[in-house]
Amino acid sequence: MRIAGRGLIDRDTPVSFTFDGRRYDGFAGDTVASAMLANGQRLMGRSFKYHRPRGVLSAGSEEPNALVTTGVGPASEPNVRATMQEIYEGLAVRSQNAWPSLDLDLMAVNDLASPFLGAGFYYKTFMWPRKFWKHVYEPVIRRAAGLGRLSGGPNADAYEKAYAFCDLFVIGAGPAGLMAALVAARAGADVILADEDALMGGRLNAENEHVDGQPGHAWAAGVVAELAAMDNVRLMPRTTVTGAYDGGMFGALERVNQHRARRGEGAPLECFWRIAAKQSILAAGALERPVAFANNDRPGIMTAGAVRAYLNRWGVAPGKQVAVFGNNDDAHRTARDLAAAGVHVAALIDSREGVSIEGADFPVLRSAVVCNASGRKELEAVTIRTAGGEHKIQADCLAMSGGWNPSVHLTCHLGGRPIWDPAIHSFVPTPGAVPGMHVAGACNGIFSTHGCLAAGVAAAKDVLEALGRKAEAVDLPQADDAPYTLKPLWAVPGKGRAWLDFQNDVCVKDVQQAAAENFRSVEHMKRYTTQGMAPDQGKNSNVAALAVLADATGRGIAETGTTTFRPPYSPVAIAAMGAGGQGKGFAPERLTTSHAASLA
Repeated sequence: MRIAGRGLIDRDTPVSFTFDGRRYDGFAGDTVASAMLANGQRLMGRSFKYHRPRGVLSAGSEEPNALVTTGVGPASEPNVRATMQEIYEGLAVRSQNAWPSLDLDLMAVNDLASPFLGAGFYYKTFMWPRKFWKHVYEPVIRRAAGLGRLSGGPNADAYEKAYAFCDLFVIGAGPAGLMAALVAARAGADVILADEDALMGGRLNAENEHVDGQPGHAWAAGVVAELAAMDNVRLMPRTTVTGAYDGGMFGALERVNQHRARRGEGAPLECFWRIAAKQSILAAGALERPVAFANNDRPGIMTAGAVRAYLNRWGVAPGKQVAVFGNNDDAHRTARDLAAAGVHVAALIDSREGVSIEGADFPVLRSAVVCNASGRKELEAVTIRTAGGEHKIQADCLAMSGGWNPSVHLTCHLGGRPIWDPAIHSFVPTPGAVPGMHVAGACNGIFSTHGCLAAGVAAAKDVLEALGRKAEAVDLPQADDAPYTLKPLWAVPGKGRAWLDFQNDVCVKDVQQAAAENFRSVEHMKRYTTQGMAPDQGKNSNVAALAVLADATGRGIAETGTTTFRPPYSPVAIAAMGAGGQGKGFAPERLTTSHAASLA
């Protein structure tokens, strides 16, 4: 499934790894997800509740489906996102939440019992006979619950903690973050630039567009090289900012050696940073939201932006016959990129009327929606509904786009609530929610590359003014400035379960049932259905679920509100947060100031 001439991987450095004991080949720069897709392997996991077959949905840390276990024995680590784990020679990966195997999971019988396992079933069941709880129900539930397994042995990996201080902390190294860091650094400010990806550049590494006359990824690499050469800049790739706290303090997890087979004696696996910043700029980008329709969880159904990322960054076609479905112009970009790379586009399905698409050499269906998907362990066909009826087309991959949600999470960690922006049909941060934080780019609802670059410059100038520094004159790079247009589409009506939260197996009818049973508060709905809980934290499902709840209760989305986003942004190992305390247990220690002298 590799596409010649595409991708930023190192094709001169082959890498082999195993998945469930079977060898797979990839290249340096691949993730487990991209390498598996390149080998034609779409089935990567089973869902939590119903054990339905699941494949990769996204290309980043928001991935809800492809959760795997890496390593062996005491060094094994569960719930690693295949989209974030870089491959290295000898990496051992195992599927999880399946027994006896991923391909044949006997726990999939839960899917047949789904009519009895709807929203809130655990509140209504296992209540009688009373004596059964201790000896029957609880042991069975505990055996079935959980995602992944710990080895049970002592963990010999080393973890570290560290502190850093700066004038400006830039969170996210996409076009807005890179531009902001560059402007501030040239003005002499002490800058830390952190990004959760191994390769800085954000969406510029995943798109087929140009900045200042050169490919976007090349422009990003040039800026990163300039920043790396400055003494007043610290670059922190593979670092996820997990939380915002009082006094300009941030928590951040650096994956120091998760991408290496040989880690060196005493070298830490991860490092948990406490970063104190006088000012900060959030440039965390946005997350693409799926569209809910019957069986939209089949392996091979992915977000449209993820399909572009695998094509343009990793040189992988996620399918041989790809259908594209969306409610916005961004879906058109996916269809064009696929066609330009020689991948067969079965159809572009746009839910809007009167949409103009120039130069399309593939079928275009307007005022149409995908209403169902066929296949079990991988997608085989999609059903399309138009004004004239329904018909099927063959497709082994569907790229869907319901629009983009700004990554507002960090702006909510000090109690801030995002506000509804009807122009983009999503929530944006409340200004000043985190003292000293400036929000720029896609996480503030600006979705063009030109707009993100300009926002990065503006945010950096505001920071420099607050620091008492003067910004140098900056030439704004030329880039795409296409407007962002969409017509909201949250769920396609029809028979069958339409999935909102893929990780927790929550579908449209679960949210509607919560509303019918008077769990009308968004916080009550969340707990009653489990939507947006656990590692997912609503990244993929939150806004769509709120829209379904709003419709069911006759309210607007703004009136319905959002759930509370809390740290950490993505899961953090307890061993990393407690670095230095390994083997001491959970009992707190409090030592006097003379303790070291007493020991001496």
